[in-house]
Amino acid sequence: MPRVWLSIGSNIDRAANIRAGVGALRARFGGLILSPVYENAAVGFEGDSFYNLVAGLDTGLPVEEVARQCRQIEESCGRDRSAPKFSSRTLDIDLLLYGDLIIDNGTLEIPRDEITRYAFVLKPLADIAPDVVHPQLGRRIAELWQDFDGERDMRVVNLSFD
Repeated sequence: MPRVWLSIGSNIDRAANIRAGVGALRARFGGLILSPVYENAAVGFEGDSFYNLVAGLDTGLPVEEVARQCRQIEESCGRDRSAPKFSSRTLDIDLLLYGDLIIDNGTLEIPRDEITRYAFVLKPLADIAPDVVHPQLGRRIAELWQDFDGERDMRVVNLSFD
């Protein structure tokens, strides 16, 4: 059963939407491995700061079904898909890794290139999956974080998921 890694973010009613997203993921997939939650400035546009974290889960579902269920959870939290790519959002769930699968078919891109581009994706992934090997780069996530030379300005937020 592959381990799946998801990036979760929100900058609209952040705490409530992150909690709702994590709760919905647990309801659909069972137990989750959760990173700390980080707060960071919006990237690519002027907007409120985001809360971001990474979740890991194990599932036997096909990758397309996992992606579909993540989109449903986003929509249940009021995600507006007509908004520009770089804009405020209630909930964003991105499929980062699905085992060692490599796919780029115009609909799905796995691994997501955001893993190596943004600290708010790479750092929480490194927190909970340091020894996972990036399937394209052949390097451990901890090494990628150690060598990351982008913007690292973010802080841990104490957000509980009881």
